[in-house]
Amino acid sequence: MLSATTSNAEIVAISEGKLDAKIKMVVYESLTCSHCADFHKEIYPLLKKNFIDNGLVNIEFRNFPLDIAALNASKIAHCNNDGSSKILHYLYENQSKWVIGKTVEELNKNLKRLIENSSYSLNFDSCINDKALEDHILEERIDAIKSFKVQATPTLIILGEKF
Repeated sequence: MLSATTSNAEIVAISEGKLDAKIKMVVYESLTCSHCADFHKEIYPLLKKNFIDNGLVNIEFRNFPLDIAALNASKIAHCNNDGSSKILHYLYENQSKWVIGKTVEELNKNLKRLIENSSYSLNFDSCINDKALEDHILEERIDAIKSFKVQATPTLIILGEKF
C-alpha cells in the first residue's frame, strides 16, 4: 500500500500482456465514464482472450479522469502499486454501484463502501490522500493532451496512433 510520501518514480503503470508484444496499446480512460466501463465489460474480455493472453498485445491503462470522483477512483486503482489491473477492472465492473449521487462526497462514500466490502485490503483514506498518486494521475492526463490531443474517454493509442 502506498503512503502519502510515495514518489512518482515508484508508481507502476497498470498493464497486461507481454512487455515485448508486437502491438502496444494504451487506453486513456476515466473511471466515471460509462463508455470506459462498457469497454472493460464488453471489448476487453475478447481482446484479452484473443490477443493479450496470446502474447500479441500489451495494453496499458492510463488515467484521464474527467472529474474529481474519477481522480479518486484512479488513486484507488493505483494504490497497490504493483501494476495489476484487478482493482481497475473491479471498479469498472461495479461502476453502477459507486457512481451514484449528486456530490463527490456521496460518490466517495459509495466508493469507500465498495472497497471496504471487497477482498482488497486498501486503506481508502490513505489512498485518496496520497499526493504523489494524485500528481502521477494528473500528469498522465496532461501528457495525454500534449502527446495525443486526447479530449474524451476512452481514447485508444495503438502503435502510437490515436483512435
